[in-house]
Amino acid sequence: MSLSRKKGPLYLQLKKTIRDRIVHGIYPVGSLIPSEPQLEQEFKVSKMTVRSAIQELKQEGYVQKQSGVGTTVLRNAASPPLSKGKRFTEILVEQGDRIDKKLIDKKVEQNGPDSEAYHLFGPSCLCIKRLYYLNEVPYIFYEHRVLPEAAGRLDWIQGADFSLYEWLEEQNLVAERYQDQFTIGPLPAEVAGELALQEGQIVLQRHRYTYDERNHAIEWSVGYYNTNLKPYIVDYQT
Repeated sequence: MSLSRKKGPLYLQLKKTIRDRIVHGIYPVGSLIPSEPQLEQEFKVSKMTVRSAIQELKQEGYVQKQSGVGTTVLRNAASPPLSKGKRFTEILVEQGDRIDKKLIDKKVEQNGPDSEAYHLFGPSCLCIKRLYYLNEVPYIFYEHRVLPEAAGRLDWIQGADFSLYEWLEEQNLVAERYQDQFTIGPLPAEVAGELALQEGQIVLQRHRYTYDERNHAIEWSVGYYNTNLKPYIVDYQT
């Protein structure tokens, strides 16, 4: 895997990638992340880039570096940008599950005049589709629709380590509030195929509306959950 200077400082890109792997259980708490030479080889970067990325993760409390031992993962809980509660995927990782992500598609699409996307974003929007795996089994399919002006950085959306909300923030589209609506409904054919389920099967669906500080919608997503694998969990904190 290689990083691109077009997307900003390499050490920050590397930090985000390693942090995402920690949060999603690829590098579990208590384990060692790959050595500096291994990271240099995987990401095709210099030793200084790797050390700067690890130093950032150390300062944020994710890892601890010990001479003669390596770099150990200390925690995997990120600070959710929109809530004091834990994100669903963080809860799963804390329970010992592993979450992997796959980018399915990214494109600008036209919105029909009667569609929800047209009401939120106008005649066009950016559509991003992702698949989440729970312990290597397809688990959640997400369709994100975003303001069309975000399409100018479409080339920044790459690989399994892509973070949607960080990508939005890099374009000054900062999420200040979100609203989740839960329902049940039939699986469209494309989603059923990705989740290895039957078309029309009734599943849990989550519609998320994300708003900026002016209360303008910047993202609308629909998640389809195979709750036969594991139920959706909400962990409330005071």
